[in-house]
Amino acid sequence: MGRFTRTKCAVPYPIPPIEFNNPEYLRHHGWMLKALDLAEQAGIEGDVPVGAIVVDGVGDAIAMAVNRREQDQDPTAHAEVLALRQAGLVRKNWHLTDCTLYVTLEPCAMCAGAIGLARIKTLVYGADDLKAGAVRSVWNIPDSPLSNHRLQVIGGFLEESCRSQLQDWFAKRRQ
Repeated sequence: MGRFTRTKCAVPYPIPPIEFNNPEYLRHHGWMLKALDLAEQAGIEGDVPVGAIVVDGVGDAIAMAVNRREQDQDPTAHAEVLALRQAGLVRKNWHLTDCTLYVTLEPCAMCAGAIGLARIKTLVYGADDLKAGAVRSVWNIPDSPLSNHRLQVIGGFLEESCRSQLQDWFAKRRQ
């Protein structure tokens, strides 16, 4: 997978300009742009446009996935779960303790549980999911007393771009 390289993709959603030169912000910005590109591909293939990337502690992508529920006819084929599975196989270990997961939509309960079980260090997500979000919007599984793993959560990263992508896809589906 390697280091971040952005593909040349004519994206139909707004990408705000980079506002400052903070290295952590720039790293998150680059990976979220790549996740948006992945999500766009999922939408083209008929699935809800959600993209997920697992990046290891040295900054290399070890897994990338998109929603594939429709393609695979699998209710568990969410981008986050598929990326975590792939990362575990690459690592030959399900403990992803030094990894960051980037995803364009706030994880649902299933995905939030899987993120905790994988021991992800940091979760960076884009749009809040006001119907099924289980990280901040509806539920808060990572900070629940029932959760045995704590992780850093950065929500709302490139939120407008992620939300616009989803809204545009759903609007087209309703036509």
